[in-house]
Parts: sequence; C-alpha cells; structure tokens
Amino acid sequence: MPERGARFGGHPVHPALVSVPIGLWTFSLAADLVRWLGGGSVWRDLALYTLGAGIMGAMIAAVPGFIDYLTITDVRVRDIAVAHMATMLVVLGVFAFSFWLRWIGTTGALPVGVSALGVALLGIGAWVGGEMVFVHGQGMAADPWKDDAREETDPPRRRVA
Repeated sequence: MPERGARFGGHPVHPALVSVPIGLWTFSLAADLVRWLGGGSVWRDLALYTLGAGIMGAMIAAVPGFIDYLTITDVRVRDIAVAHMATMLVVLGVFAFSFWLRWIGTTGALPVGVSALGVALLGIGAWVGGEMVFVHGQGMAADPWKDDAREETDPPRRRVA
C-alpha cells in the first residue's frame, strides 16, 4: 500500500496532531469539575483557555485530516471518513459553543454540560477514526518485512464493534 496523505518523515501527521485538542478538551472538562468541587476561580479560567486552545488545535489538525480524506480511494472507507469528519465538525461546534457561553459570562451547569457532551461526542468521533486505521488500514504503510507467503494465510480482518 503506497503512502499517501499528509506525512512528515514518512509518518501520518493527522493522528499526531489530534492528541492536542483531545488532551486540551478533556483537561478543560477536568478543570470544570475541579472548579465545581470547590477549586478556585483559576480553574474556571484554565477551563476557558484550554477549551480555546483545543479549538485552535482541532482546526490545525483538520487540515492534514482533510488532505488524508482526499486520498481515500476505497468507497467503504470514504463513507467512514465522512462520518468521522461530520462527527468531528459537530464536536468542534459543540466546544465552540461552550467557549462562547463562557466568553459572554454564562455561569452554572450549562457550559460544563455542553463540554461534557463535547467530550462524549469526541470519544465517538475518535472511535470512528480508529475504525478507519485499525480495521481498514487507512493511512498504514505496508510492512516491508512481512513475508509475502504469510500475507496469503493471514485471517481476514473483522470488525470488533
């Protein structure tokens, strides 16, 4: 399988970049929970700033992700990629809404609940992205050390979920 898509040093860029918004958005929700459990106002500010940084990180990660999408030739994988992209665009919108609520001064459970929804949807979108890579091999380079005879005897890949 030839290497295609956005790569740096032979490695796909999108999977490396998505860890930034995933980590920031998850930490933002954790900061919200610490604030709710009696943490100081610094936790509210930290949640806002990590939320905003996660939005920026997601927009950066989307560029190589879209480049990768344009290289997909398998129709089944392209359908999964569309579902992944649509889910992640909704996720981005949910976190942007949570950021906006905080920016205009909304307090209470609403911004935190919106972020919790975002993290839940993020997990679904990441699962779908993992489906493309780990089940369908999208973005994976062929193993140059693998014995060609063994490839013929490998069991077919099955979907786990």
